[in-house]
Amino acid sequence: MLQLSTASTSSDEIDIFVLIKALWVQKWVVISVIILVTIASAVYAFTAKPLYEARIYVLPPTQNDIADFNYGRTLNSDLPPFTVKDVYDVFVRNLFSESLRRSFFDEVYLPSLTENARKGSRDRLYQNFSKQLVISVGGKEGPDRYSVTVQGYNPSEAGEWVRTYVQNAGVAAKNEMIKNVVREAQVRARNLEQQINGLRESARREREDKIKVLSEALVIARAVGLNKPVIISGRTSAELSLGVDSQALYMRGSDALQAEIDGLERRESDDPFIQSLRVLQVKYLFLKNLTIDSSSVSVYRQDGAVDDPDSPIKPNKLSILIQGACFGLFLGLALALFRYFKPLLRAKILVPSSHT
Repeated sequence: MLQLSTASTSSDEIDIFVLIKALWVQKWVVISVIILVTIASAVYAFTAKPLYEARIYVLPPTQNDIADFNYGRTLNSDLPPFTVKDVYDVFVRNLFSESLRRSFFDEVYLPSLTENARKGSRDRLYQNFSKQLVISVGGKEGPDRYSVTVQGYNPSEAGEWVRTYVQNAGVAAKNEMIKNVVREAQVRARNLEQQINGLRESARREREDKIKVLSEALVIARAVGLNKPVIISGRTSAELSLGVDSQALYMRGSDALQAEIDGLERRESDDPFIQSLRVLQVKYLFLKNLTIDSSSVSVYRQDGAVDDPDSPIKPNKLSILIQGACFGLFLGLALALFRYFKPLLRAKILVPSSHT
């Protein structure tokens, strides 16, 4: 019994030399598996469709790029100037907007697919598109730097897509900025127009009131037979006028009162007599006719030139071959050890059963 136990224990221990011997005996199995797996990896590496990647980096615009957005806007005006951050935030919001992505998906991505591919699930197609077009932040070193990446099997198509997407985001942001600027100017112009109309209405009523007051003074002057202004010691005729509500206004004489009434009635416009009206009119005309040339402004800067990719990112042939050879080696070793020890394991299983 002791000998059997000792023999059983020694048989359970696998010596390193036994493993080496087993592998040596099965060396052609290992080599064959390595060759087969490596050949399969090579076939995949050299026949797989290459995947290309095009990338664009964008940065905030310069102060000169947004200068025309601030045309007529100063720190002291009712319309405060835009900062670079204000403009760039509009661009970034459009860059990440779902509406822009959906529009690009419908107008660019879907037409590029074959008719059979377009028949698939629209949600699945959009998921594939979202994997191909990725927008990411530049990181801690450049929090205002964003990258737009497009992956595709056609290098020229990938380059064109990434350029088109960024340009579309820029156009959308620029149109939004211009619309906001013009809209704000129109609202301010409408307020100024109401203010101008209010001043004109006020001046018209004041003129009518003044005519009534002068007419009453004229009646009094004619009643007392006063044609010429009365000269009072120490006071001039101008001082007698005092204002339209002055009780001594008739003392200016009927001739002067009649002349002033005629002048007020023949007045075609009260504009020259309204204080600060011209300033308001200049501001109104400026804001009403405000336009911005889209070619003179920019909402982002492109960091570097973007050429069509000339080398694929996948498949990495060398990496695939190395991984295939390593996997083939592991698989070959496992198969060789299994083939070598299979008879021993079977015998070990049968011996106890036959002993019983």
